[in-house]
Amino acid sequence: MRSLRRALPVAVLASAALLASGCAAETDAPSGDAGGTSTGGTLVYATGDAEPTCLDPHVGGNYPQGLISTQYLEPLFGRDADGQIVPWLAESADVSDDGLTWTITLRDDISFTDGTPFDAEAVKANIEHLQDPDTASSTGYLSVKEVSDIEVVDETHVALHLESPKSSLLEVLSQQWSAMQSPAGIERGMEENCRAPIGTGPFIVESWTPQQSVTMTRNDDYVPTNPELDHDGGALVEALEWRFIPDAATRQAALASGEVNVIDNPLPTDIAAADAQGLTHIDAPRPAAANRIELNSSQAPFDDRDVREAFIRAADPSPGIETLFAGTATRSFSVLSSAEPFALSDEELFRTDVDEANDLLDAAGWTSRDDDGVRTKDGERLTVRFPVSTNQSTAAEQSLFEQIQANTAEVGFDVDLQPTDLSTWYGALAAHEYEAVSAPYTTVGPDVLRILYHSDGTIPAPSGYFANNAQLTDADLDQLLTDALATTDADERADLYTQAQRIVLDSFTVLPLYDQQNHFLTNGVEGVTTLHTISTPTFVNAALTD
Repeated sequence: MRSLRRALPVAVLASAALLASGCAAETDAPSGDAGGTSTGGTLVYATGDAEPTCLDPHVGGNYPQGLISTQYLEPLFGRDADGQIVPWLAESADVSDDGLTWTITLRDDISFTDGTPFDAEAVKANIEHLQDPDTASSTGYLSVKEVSDIEVVDETHVALHLESPKSSLLEVLSQQWSAMQSPAGIERGMEENCRAPIGTGPFIVESWTPQQSVTMTRNDDYVPTNPELDHDGGALVEALEWRFIPDAATRQAALASGEVNVIDNPLPTDIAAADAQGLTHIDAPRPAAANRIELNSSQAPFDDRDVREAFIRAADPSPGIETLFAGTATRSFSVLSSAEPFALSDEELFRTDVDEANDLLDAAGWTSRDDDGVRTKDGERLTVRFPVSTNQSTAAEQSLFEQIQANTAEVGFDVDLQPTDLSTWYGALAAHEYEAVSAPYTTVGPDVLRILYHSDGTIPAPSGYFANNAQLTDADLDQLLTDALATTDADERADLYTQAQRIVLDSFTVLPLYDQQNHFLTNGVEGVTTLHTISTPTFVNAALTD
């Protein structure tokens, strides 16, 4: 048996100690005395991410749910600043030599805010909830997909029996999308649980006014579990008001006036000016996958590798990234975040070469052009449908897509950018009504490669969402990713992930752009930190300043 114990690194995930490189949030605080602090009061957070349709992150599983649920739901495990997996609601974990059974020891002093005890039966109920097709889970479902049986050993011990080894299990159990919630809350039914999930966290969901805000109050009975906690007891502020303000300029104005204390998704120019305005900037890039454009290799025109390579040769995103993001984003040449030590970067592979792009399209048979300058073949235009979620893509990113649209038009592509809300965007992907898409995916660790590029990822989760937007189906790639999931040897894991990335990069199904951006600006508050798992903010240490 191999073990994890509280405050010790996970032995079975020896490579996890490397995962923190670049993961810890960097805070650029304004100079001068911030003034005194006080307990109590209401901290106001304004988000530009999409308003969730459900506050239970088990249902669906997008980043906006991860952001808000961090305040009221807690996971079994977390990750510290050094990238090591650490217990949270759990005390320890042991894995069998064959990797097929994980025995998790739980804390015995925790209850959900409705009084339901946190115990092995609660863990079983949560995993069953994630696996239930009626829950329509995606991210959380994938985290426990391999669990074939959940054995309640006793109140504080649960054994997870897997159908195949999963060395990343504790990593994915540290995510918000597999966080624990009250079984009694779940039993109320999806509609009621979506409105107000019940957790063990420092805050309690009190009310939700759609398209306006969610109100959360302090959990006065909070038992310290959050590894970020730097004081005795629970949160310092009495309440959180979580406002939905889609417009970045409106969010910034509310922050500057003191109406709001924290905002996410600030404009790059506002980040650059933060220090001069007396605001604090928190930079917390997300781990796992980089932001990227993926090309649908399952249907024309990108079922032809030459056409995919031509698009990449013509796209030329680097100048746009440099200017539009005002120095807050760095061009990536890897499918993995720079926070991941196994990331394989190949700048030469993604060089811009317009002449080569034209030659590739000619060789692929796209030799004619219509009156609009769009290439044609057998009467079909070289059209690329590109749905864009305006809830997930910032204004700078949408402008970058427009530049890529213009650049690729020079060689004869007709890129049809389709700005849309998040629900419609998901629908377009589910119906395969896209040839290109930028689909952010946040998890913990390099196993994201298996989620995104194993052929199993072309099969929809119960929510209808599938992660393999590139629609790659490669037997050699599948085997590498399966082997990487099974091994506990750090060097072997690194080698397997390197080989897998080479196959993905050489397929020209992915155009890397930059790390997934997570920027926050604060005013009138101190002690805001971010978790080292999926980089969501936590306000357990936050205090309003005078």
